[in-house]
Amino acid sequence: MIHIYISIDKQLLQLCEGDEVLDEYVISSAANGLGYEEGSYCTPEGRFEVSEKIGDDAELGTIFKSRKPVGLWQGESCDEDMVLTRILRLNGLDPENANSMSRYIYIHGTNQEQYLGHPKSCGCIRMSNSDVVDLYNRVSEGVPLVIGA
Repeated sequence: MIHIYISIDKQLLQLCEGDEVLDEYVISSAANGLGYEEGSYCTPEGRFEVSEKIGDDAELGTIFKSRKPVGLWQGESCDEDMVLTRILRLNGLDPENANSMSRYIYIHGTNQEQYLGHPKSCGCIRMSNSDVVDLYNRVSEGVPLVIGA
């Protein structure tokens, strides 16, 4: 069975089938660390599932606002934490992280790929735009994942 494991300590996402690691991707989790509170800008940990996949045919660098495509990022530098290319929306399965849907916790592409490997996000799991497309194409809605230290 396909599943995802995200290591906050290693800033790494592993795509697995059973005990076999199929692929590894460098990520960026929250600059504010781990946590569950609304407005904390922390990454929640625990058990999740991919509840929704957004951006099937979107171009690399498509900008999403409220999960809708609104334009194309042109590579300009900015401090905004943009949601780009694809969205894997996460549903928390533990009591502590059950608010992840209302917190809009995603795995998504980023305009700040230079920070991958370091905790710099506003709570979501950031990936490179090419990596998030690869992961998106390899998983289905309902795929289980764990975020741990």
